[in-house]
Amino acid sequence: MAKRIQFSQHGGPEVLQLVDFEPAAPGPQQVRVRNQAIGLNFIDTYFRSGLYPPPALPSGLGTEGAGVVEAVGDQVTRLKVGDRVAYAGGPLGAYSEVHVLPETNLVKLPDSISFEQAAAVMLKGLTVQYLLKQTYAVQPGDTILFHAAAGGVGSLACQWAKALGARLIGTVSSAEKAERAKALGAWATIDYSREDVAKRVLELTDGKKCPVVYDGVGQDTWLTSLDCLAPRGLMVSFGNASGAVSGVNLGILAQKGSLYVTRPTLASYANNAANTQAMADDLFAMIASGKVTVDIQQRYALSEAAKAQTELSARRTVGSTVLLP
Repeated sequence: MAKRIQFSQHGGPEVLQLVDFEPAAPGPQQVRVRNQAIGLNFIDTYFRSGLYPPPALPSGLGTEGAGVVEAVGDQVTRLKVGDRVAYAGGPLGAYSEVHVLPETNLVKLPDSISFEQAAAVMLKGLTVQYLLKQTYAVQPGDTILFHAAAGGVGSLACQWAKALGARLIGTVSSAEKAERAKALGAWATIDYSREDVAKRVLELTDGKKCPVVYDGVGQDTWLTSLDCLAPRGLMVSFGNASGAVSGVNLGILAQKGSLYVTRPTLASYANNAANTQAMADDLFAMIASGKVTVDIQQRYALSEAAKAQTELSARRTVGSTVLLP
């Protein structure tokens, strides 16, 4: 028997329960991982609340973790028992002592990266990798806007953008978070609680605005983000922290400068084993070089998953959070 977090109905953090379960034997092309650390992410709250429907209820939760391979199924070719691995894709169920996944979803974890580092960085780090290197290839000298720059994804983006030679303008909600973002490499910060973001972007860019805006906030920042884009700029809407963007009239893109919009997901980029491992290797190299550091500010026992999600949703966390089984 092992323990996992599951939920039988949609709702707030209170629907999360710690239960005993019998881990399944890995099937063909599947691997069973003994988790050593588990990542906490905003997307987990979307599944719990019902914004993103899980396959069936009751359901496990979580898509990110790191651990050791303890069993492999037939037709598994890349991994063996005892391998250090990490993952950032489904199926749901990472909030668990043991998790069974397709081999294609796992990456090999070098000894230079700890289990906690990997669990804290895989989803956010692979997200930053595709955002800055693939969705829009950030170039030296680019001035880019990144919302929630002191959060988990933003903290990594500040560092990675600086390493690429770009000037990242980060939005934050307090003076403390502004200091944090700047310490991590943000070129400038805007406190959206007391400053007009679009106006400040115009000032900081000498009226040119930005070629790309990265927006993981969603509904609350949608129009502001569009107003920060240069003509033919790219709006990258990659998250829904404040709710999903809906009811969009495409004409607004014409009005604001023939803008482009994309709504990417990690799954569309890390869409096979080779791409996922290559993205992870890029991420691990950035960490090994010291250009990107993994800042784990909160650690909770697996049994405290509801408390951890409450703190995350209330934006009382900074950096990354891990659950420990």
